[in-house]
Amino acid sequence: MWWQYLLVFIGSFLFDVVPFPSPPAFTIMVFLQIMYDLNIWLVIFTGVIGSILGRYVLTLYIPKIAGKLFNPAKNEDVQYIGRVMKSKGWKSQLVIIAYSLLPLPTTPLFIAAGMARLRPIYIIPAFFVGKFTSDSILVYFGKYGAKSAENLLQGVINWQSILSLLIGVFLVGTLLFIDWRALIQKKEFKLNFRIWK
Repeated sequence: MWWQYLLVFIGSFLFDVVPFPSPPAFTIMVFLQIMYDLNIWLVIFTGVIGSILGRYVLTLYIPKIAGKLFNPAKNEDVQYIGRVMKSKGWKSQLVIIAYSLLPLPTTPLFIAAGMARLRPIYIIPAFFVGKFTSDSILVYFGKYGAKSAENLLQGVINWQSILSLLIGVFLVGTLLFIDWRALIQKKEFKLNFRIWK
């Protein structure tokens, strides 16, 4: 049924449009694939497209939130990171692919890209390569690793998911509280907690 694949799309979109680390989108893909016995490749394709659209929307609205929450100096600091990333060209694209392949939350990557006002076209293609590859592996093996949808739900809250959430919060914290301009230009490590408006 087509509506079940629409659920995969919507679920993946919702998991990846939020501006805070949440469970990875592949968990909803595996859950719905097992629950409705869906075609695994259609689940992967539909889920990855939903996930990418969610991240795209996140990069569009996060600058507005950042402008209201953080002082101009912090926003300029993160925009400086964006300019440095753009100047690195293909090396930055390889970093985005590699990061997307790791079992780490990609929310901090897209918060940084949005705050840095990077155009989504700069980050999405590399993210697609990493996301499609990693989600294909995780959904394929997740199908065989979870005997049932109930088993999968019980496995969502475990030490790995808690560790992933903590790493995501830590990465967002490093983005926000490190003075990146001082670190990149002067090689000085400084923390700045006065970032709020």
